[in-house]
Amino acid sequence: MVNEQIEQAKAALRVQAHAQRAALPQAMRADAARAVCNFFFEGVKLSYGDVVAAYWRIRDELDCQPILVRLMDSFQPVVLPVVMGPKEPLQLRVWEQGASLYEAGFGTLAPAELAPQAEPDVVLMPLLGFDAKGTRLGYGGGYYDRTLARLHKRPRLIGLAFAAQEIKDIPREEHDVPLDAVITEAGIRRFGERV
Repeated sequence: MVNEQIEQAKAALRVQAHAQRAALPQAMRADAARAVCNFFFEGVKLSYGDVVAAYWRIRDELDCQPILVRLMDSFQPVVLPVVMGPKEPLQLRVWEQGASLYEAGFGTLAPAELAPQAEPDVVLMPLLGFDAKGTRLGYGGGYYDRTLARLHKRPRLIGLAFAAQEIKDIPREEHDVPLDAVITEAGIRRFGERV
């Protein structure tokens, strides 16, 4: 059941977080993405064959592309999300080496409709904000919540963000699955033992 007070508080935080992220200087964004990539590969243990769900950056999100390139170059399985409908979970399609990407809604790119699907072992999540308890502030559409609820296993959840996106306190509802870690240009913040 949705708590209206919490939803209103989150909506106000989203407006503030959007503005704060958009105000970050363009010059630091590429450096931040490279730093996050380095922290990811130094601090997150991947076994060969672990499926990593990543994302194709939209608007002013932290760019995940440096991580994607290194994953693809090392033949680590990668899936990218596709929005199937406003109340549907994301479809996680395998991005195979050399395969083209296509428009997948909201300005993002993903593999073709006939690409195989896979359940991830690690999920790299874009976000608007995060707090010191590992609560993620998303866009409010519930896509990741619905997707995580239908998976057969609980993947490691890693938010990718700029350090300036930290919020003092984000209200957490029962359906909000906390992050295992957040990686920013300042390093990795772990919220449990899973990363």
